Amino acid sequence: MEWQFFLSVLVFAIVMTGTPGPNNVMLTASGANFGYKRSIPHFLGISLGLISMIFMLAAGLSATFKAYPEIQEAMKWMGSAYILYLALKIAKTSPVSLNGEKEHKPMSFLEAAIFQYMNPKAWMMMVTAIGSFSLAGESYWLSVAYIALIFFITQLHTSSLWVGFGSLLGRWLSNPSAWRRFNFGMGALTASCVAFMW
Repeated sequence: MEWQFFLSVLVFAIVMTGTPGPNNVMLTASGANFGYKRSIPHFLGISLGLISMIFMLAAGLSATFKAYPEIQEAMKWMGSAYILYLALKIAKTSPVSLNGEKEHKPMSFLEAAIFQYMNPKAWMMMVTAIGSFSLAGESYWLSVAYIALIFFITQLHTSSLWVGFGSLLGRWLSNPSAWRRFNFGMGALTASCVAFMW
């Protein structure tokens, strides 16, 4: 494999994991509401979900989608519904209390991993990555492993930036009214991701 392979996968991974989407909007909200440290399981769960999707697609799940497009369509509807549910949950998150504690919990490692299977952007990223960058023949599984590794490293860094950005925002939100507006805005942005994906 030549350096062009690694560079092209890296650029694709940075663009896909670094741009706004359901994961990054929710990570920003989590960073603001719960802080960086408590949001770490959330973005580690995203990594697990994405990497597991890469290997499942490489093993033949994409062929199933081609043979039965209604399965992918059903998953798209379920994913959109779940994103809207999460958007409502974010919008209704209580503001920081006077003693600095939060009433709600951040998304757990397992919840974040499972969410990737409901996230249409995640499916689009992984299907495109495997379809565009995996190599034929004996190099197939090695190229898939490199794609997974590049996405893993890239996603950890881009997610960390989004959580850090949210944590900084959280320091500036000094009163309950500002928190309510912020959480409502993050919920609205999460919901808007559905429109862009359709």
